[in-house]
Amino acid sequence: MPALFQKSANRLPLQLILYLCVVACVATAGVTYYMTPKYTRVGYAPIQPVPYSHAKHVGELGLDCRYCHSTIDTAGAAVPTAQTCMNCHSQIRTASPALASVRASFETGRPIPWVHVHVMPSFVYFDHSVHVNRGVGCVECHGKVNEMDVVTQRKPMSMGFCLDCHRAPAERMRERKDVFNLDSPTIAEAKGILVAREFIREWKISPPQSCSGCHR
Repeated sequence: MPALFQKSANRLPLQLILYLCVVACVATAGVTYYMTPKYTRVGYAPIQPVPYSHAKHVGELGLDCRYCHSTIDTAGAAVPTAQTCMNCHSQIRTASPALASVRASFETGRPIPWVHVHVMPSFVYFDHSVHVNRGVGCVECHGKVNEMDVVTQRKPMSMGFCLDCHRAPAERMRERKDVFNLDSPTIAEAKGILVAREFIREWKISPPQSCSGCHR
């Protein structure tokens, strides 16, 4: 009686397993590469309840970051209250339709529903005050916000992005007076990498690189 299957069919299970392994590896690599923050977050620019232009207020008028984000160097990145906006807009563009949400918030006490652009995962511990008080400029993580009409996420805020800075902080440090100046150079750019490394040594800056440093 002739064989139902040829001998070559004996290799079919192994070939199938190898094929599935290759497909799984390709799929994993593709998801890992394309589903990183570089692809899923960079470019995110949500519509805000108030069309606030940082290019106008910061770049043109010279408003300091801390005027609106008042707790940035002591606690976290607080969003501005209606009172902060009304300090100026009670006298400037008082009837502008674009500021209707601000006026309503000021009158009712309900916060302006700002949409957060840069959001760290809940499993990540991040303290703005530690960074800005040690020489990490706003521009390092947020980009040239002073040139943005609509705030857009420019950096991935991924673990790799953070570790790149933690492993080589000397390349990114600024003088404390320049931290909130989005056009300022780093110490390394202005005075050379050796001076920047001396700054790191004098300030005893030693960013954590272990898991427990950011995942608590």
